[in-house]
Amino acid sequence: MAIFNGKARDGGGGVSGHSIPSGSGKRGAFSVISADVVVTGNIAASADLHIDGRVDGDVQCGTLIQGQDSRIAGAVIAESARLGGAIEGSVAVRQLTIERSARIIGDVHYETISIEIGASVDGNLKHVTAESAVSPFEPGPGRVVPMDDVVHFTSTATPG
Repeated sequence: MAIFNGKARDGGGGVSGHSIPSGSGKRGAFSVISADVVVTGNIAASADLHIDGRVDGDVQCGTLIQGQDSRIAGAVIAESARLGGAIEGSVAVRQLTIERSARIIGDVHYETISIEIGASVDGNLKHVTAESAVSPFEPGPGRVVPMDDVVHFTSTATPG
């Protein structure tokens, strides 16, 4: 599988020195980490990812679909994501959907966001515009994301 070949890309400086894939990865390429798989280490994929298992490390890809029973302990960086499981770490996604089963502990940076009733986010929410000089979607080594105009959000709303 391409995500495990260990080849570094030039430039970028994102997770493990990898740059964020432009667009949503290779058209038609989709990698699945099933529920019985535990990955220890960072994942930088040119393919889109569906994670149902556990990842102890950072995840960087074009599109991420996270199953409701999955767990990620690390940063998530993607162009788009639909998060349904547990995340302990920062999230930087341009188009983000947080499902009702999601539990996020960490700061969230987004351009567009949808949060379903019942989802839990314990961290800072930061809206980032496309014109922003500093983009959390394309991290560089040692870069600090400014946290002005941040809303601290903790919610465990239940459908009612």
